[in-house]
Amino acid sequence: MNRPPRLLAVVGVCLVFVMLAGCGNNGSGSPKTGSVIFIHPDGASAAHFAALRVWHVGPDGELNWDKLPAIAVYRDHASDSLTVTSNAGGTMHAHGVKAPRRSFGTDGDNPIVDAQGRSTSVMHQAMRAGMPVGVVNSGINTEPGTACFLASVPSRKMHDEISLQMVESGADVILGGGESLFLPEGAQGRHGVGKRKDGKNLVELAKQHGYTIVYTREQLTALPDNTDKVLGLFAEHHTFNDRPEEVLRERGLKPYNADAPTVAEMTRAALKVLSRKGKPFMLVVEEEGTDNFSNHNNAMGTLQALKRSDETIGVARAYLAQHRNTLVVVAADSNAGGMLHIGLGDDKSAAPATVNAKDRNGAPRDGIDGENTPPFTAKPDKAGRVMKFAVMWATRSDGSGGVLVRADGLNRDRVAGSFDNTDITRLIRLTLFGDGAYDG
Repeated sequence: MNRPPRLLAVVGVCLVFVMLAGCGNNGSGSPKTGSVIFIHPDGASAAHFAALRVWHVGPDGELNWDKLPAIAVYRDHASDSLTVTSNAGGTMHAHGVKAPRRSFGTDGDNPIVDAQGRSTSVMHQAMRAGMPVGVVNSGINTEPGTACFLASVPSRKMHDEISLQMVESGADVILGGGESLFLPEGAQGRHGVGKRKDGKNLVELAKQHGYTIVYTREQLTALPDNTDKVLGLFAEHHTFNDRPEEVLRERGLKPYNADAPTVAEMTRAALKVLSRKGKPFMLVVEEEGTDNFSNHNNAMGTLQALKRSDETIGVARAYLAQHRNTLVVVAADSNAGGMLHIGLGDDKSAAPATVNAKDRNGAPRDGIDGENTPPFTAKPDKAGRVMKFAVMWATRSDGSGGVLVRADGLNRDRVAGSFDNTDITRLIRLTLFGDGAYDG
């Protein structure tokens, strides 16, 4: 049947609008492309977050981690091992290809590059596309969970070269610890003495590259609105003291340095710098303490690190609420320490006064200050019951299994079922560059 020309024109215009809407939106009505916030609570499995839940909000409460609607089971193997190292995990998250355990932005021997000889790191690809990028770490800035996105070296021990590549990368935001790795050996810094063997002063080099240097929480929060690039050096080494409880007690140290900004505070500052550039951005955030305290079997330190991770997820969720064209994705790369919490009864039962140092199978157990100390107290459940618990450890190394990927916002529907560690890169590329992936 013939249609009147005017009706055909109206139908055609409507189809164009429908097609444009489909091209610019995902299933939730948000644009397909936008910004990415990848949060890496290193070494934190579902069991880690379960322990945090009972301690921080109670067994019936919800963490920010719980409120991320998309969930998938993370597959964590490397090309030559069923369990990854942090540097191999960071490499696979950054490049999206299977890599060996020793890799640091490499295939084990050589940088991972495209046909034009350019880094295939999704962060370098974002920079080549004109997008602002940043990395945030509670550990030293050269930690692989973030540094692998910017640097490529034969060994993770090459801190001089890693930090140099980071400063020269052009990344807009670099926040973390490790001031000593940015100063020549013997040079006095704000937090300690330099350790670089090559004699280079990366603080001065960073200034030449346009970075504003900040050393304290106060300086970070007071950054001018026109800050274009920022390098944060908030500790001589890590912003935390990753030792067993007994060692910290003996030395009079707390798990975290009180003067350093938390990873959530660093993330909030990074988002301000990146978002005011008016372009889609990429931010990678790592709470390193979740891994390091777990590997030292320090239960209280691990719980504090997990709490800081969850606060960071809260910062990202708040940003997402105001900027819907953003993907927030959270994933560790391994299960550090094999942490479990063991219930010891409620406040009306005869819970032990102290936690036995060993389980019946010989596994170490922690109370609030290490072995043979009082048990942890959970926040009340919905019936008001207060329960006690201990933390038990399987290892002092990183293990496999129990890691989940959580996500919200843009393309969160892609996080489901089984999710390989290399899929982190693919999801980031999809969000930054769209279905056509990266072609720049």
